[in-house]
Amino acid sequence: MSVQRILVVDDEPAIRRTLRVNLSARGYEVDVAETGDDALIQMGSHPPHLLILDLMLPGLSGLDLCATVRSQWKFPILVLSARGEEHTKVRALDLGADDYLTKPFGMDELLARVRALLRRPTTAASNTGVVLTGSLAVNLDTRTATLKETALDLTAREFDVLAYLAGNTGKVVTHRQLLAEVWGPEYNGETQYLRVFINRLRRKIEDDPAHPRLIVTEPGVGYRLLPALQTQSG
Repeated sequence: MSVQRILVVDDEPAIRRTLRVNLSARGYEVDVAETGDDALIQMGSHPPHLLILDLMLPGLSGLDLCATVRSQWKFPILVLSARGEEHTKVRALDLGADDYLTKPFGMDELLARVRALLRRPTTAASNTGVVLTGSLAVNLDTRTATLKETALDLTAREFDVLAYLAGNTGKVVTHRQLLAEVWGPEYNGETQYLRVFINRLRRKIEDDPAHPRLIVTEPGVGYRLLPALQTQSG
């Protein structure tokens, strides 16, 4: 098994040093960058398996870097920031981040989140084959999805959400279930994660994301991926 590589982008030398030491001690290969521009140069020649990104960077902002990275690569992004306001967290997630940790942080928690982002996906592990609903096909074996026979460009976390819904097509999946299966049981209060990722999926699979016909909201409960007959009949 190849060593997993992590790129840490933070303008604080102490943070870069602490993360390098702790992550390296756990067997990861760690590179660091002080600015967004330096990070892009490194990623261009050697994309990491995971990006740990501070939002408060000189020059290119962390949010802008997050958007740029997500437009080109699919590896997970863990935002590490002193800005803990919900609107900032939602903004980062909406731009493509997979997780968000507020400074100051505990090293054990950060390491747990790193492991969760880098582990082999297990969502819908009990299901196999292809789930069809209308013109949407979700292949749980190859972790690919198509819409009207066109491949969908999904991040790993977006696919995890879609796969879990697909594995339970027609059933209401509660917020707690979805968070626990995709992110982990410790995320049971992070409902804003779901709002962001469901919206990201709807923009990619719905004809009209404002009036979804595939992934529907069950108010106060969760979400449901509608079977083909229901999506066709409305």
